[in-house]
Amino acid sequence: MTGCDTMQDKLFNKILVANRSEIAIRVMNACKVLGIPSVAVYSEADKNSKHRQFADEAVFIGPPAPGESYLSVDKIIAAAKETGADAIHPGYGFLAENPDFPGKCETEGITFIGPTSDAMKLMGNKVASRVAMVEAGVPLIPGMTSSATDIIVFRKAADEAGFPVMIKAAAGGGGKGMRIVHEASELDDAIEAAQREAKNAFGDDTVYLEKYIDNPRHVEFQVIADKHGDCVHLFERECSIQRRHQKIIEETPSVAVDEDLRARMGADAVKVAKAADYTSAGTVEFLLDTEGKYYFLEMNTRIQVEHPITEMVTGTDLVVEQIRVAAGQPLSKGIRDANQRGHAIECRLYAEDGDNNFMPSTGTVYHYSEPTGPGVRVDSGVKQGVEITIDYDPIMAKLIVHAPDRESAIVKMIDALHHYKILGVKTSKRFMVDVLNHPEFHAGRTYTNFIENNMSDRNNGQNDFKELAAAVASVAAQARPSAAVHTGGGGKEAIPSPWQLLGQWQIGDSIHG
Repeated sequence: MTGCDTMQDKLFNKILVANRSEIAIRVMNACKVLGIPSVAVYSEADKNSKHRQFADEAVFIGPPAPGESYLSVDKIIAAAKETGADAIHPGYGFLAENPDFPGKCETEGITFIGPTSDAMKLMGNKVASRVAMVEAGVPLIPGMTSSATDIIVFRKAADEAGFPVMIKAAAGGGGKGMRIVHEASELDDAIEAAQREAKNAFGDDTVYLEKYIDNPRHVEFQVIADKHGDCVHLFERECSIQRRHQKIIEETPSVAVDEDLRARMGADAVKVAKAADYTSAGTVEFLLDTEGKYYFLEMNTRIQVEHPITEMVTGTDLVVEQIRVAAGQPLSKGIRDANQRGHAIECRLYAEDGDNNFMPSTGTVYHYSEPTGPGVRVDSGVKQGVEITIDYDPIMAKLIVHAPDRESAIVKMIDALHHYKILGVKTSKRFMVDVLNHPEFHAGRTYTNFIENNMSDRNNGQNDFKELAAAVASVAAQARPSAAVHTGGGGKEAIPSPWQLLGQWQIGDSIHG
C-alpha cells in the first residue's frame, strides 16, 4: 500500500491509541507496518478485550463509564507519559473530535495524530463551517449562515428556502437535534424540540435552519493533507444506506458519480480542507440530489469508520498516512496518482437486533468465526468469550469486500455475511443481507430513505434454519475436545448440548451475526 515506502524513516518512538475495540486494533496494525510499538488503554469492561491483548503494552484507565475512562483527557495523557508514548492516535469517537485534546497533548510534549484544535473547532460548528464554505465558494444547502434566537429570523429563512426545511444543531451530529418541518405551523415547536435535544446531547442549544433535500444521496470524499500545504482527495464513498441517520452500508465508487461530477466534487472537497487549514485525514460530506446538484453538508475531522473501502480501491493505507503526516512528513510518493480499481463495499456489524428496530443486544459471544478469502477483509474488536455490554457503541466489526465490479462485490459481500458466524448476541447481519439482495439496491437506487421506503416488508424474525444448524454444529464440534463432562455413572462421559453451551441463547433467537 502507498505509505509503506517510508517504513525505515524515523517517526515516533511509541504511539498510544486512545480508543478501544476494532478501531484501536486498526491503528495498532498501522503501527506494526511502521515498526512502532503501540500502547492500549482499557477500562474495567475491556479487561479481557481483544485490543488490550493486541497492543505491545496496555494501561488500565478506570471504570466502564466513558467519562471516567476513554473520555478522560487526564488519564489518557497520564498513560502516554507513563509508557513513554510520544504520540496519541484518537481513532474515531470518544476524544477524536474534542478540540481541546490536541492542545493538551501539545502542552505535554505529545504529538496528536490528527488535525489542529482550530480546524476541529471550525468544522465542528455547523454554522461557522457554513460561513467558511460561502467564502471558499463551495456549494451550500440554501438556509441560514448564522445562528439566531429570534423565531422571526427562522420564519423568514424558512420562507426563503421553501418548505420542507430541516432544523439542525450547530454543534451536532448523529441525528441529534434534528427536525424536519413540512409546513410553517410546525416550525416553532420543532425549533424548541431541537434546542432541547441539542442541549442534552451537546451542551449547546444553538440550532439553525436549512432547506430539506428530499430523497438525496449521501456522498463523501476522503481527503488527506500534510503540513507542507499539499492536499489531495482519494475519491468518493456513497453512504446512503442509513438507519436513524447512522450509516450501516457504504460503497465506492458511487453509481451516481461520473468522471465529471467526481472531478468537481473532489476539487470542492479539497477547497473545504484548505479553507480549514486542515492537516491529516478527513472526510468532506455532501448531499447529492436527484438532479445531480451537490451541497456541502459537513466535514468529519478524523478517520472514518468506512475508510477501509477507500483503502481497498486505491491501495492507500490511510492510517499510515496519518501517522506520517503527524510526524511532519510529506504525503507519500504516488498518492496523488492513486486511482480507483474495482468496487468495494463495507457492512458495519452492530450488536443490535435488525428485526426489532435495531434495539441493542448484549451478552456473551459463545462462538465467533470470520469469513476469509481473496478480497475479504474484517476489522474486528470481537473474539469468542467476550462480553458485549451497553457501555459503548454497539459496532462489533466491519466487513469489507473488494471485487472487479459492483455486482461481483455485492455477491461477494452476501456470501461473506453468510459465512460470518456469531452466536450469543443478535446482530444486524441478516438485515444487511436483505438490503444487499433488494432489487432497488442492485439497481443502484440507494437514497438516504432507502430503509424507510424498501425494508418495511421484510420477513422479520424468520430464522434461516440451515444457517442456524450449521452454526450450532460448528459450536458443538469446537466444544467436543474440551467440553466433555463425567456423567457420574460407569465412567462414561457426555458432551453438553450446543443449546447448553449457548446459555441464555435459545433456538427462537436470531443468529443474524
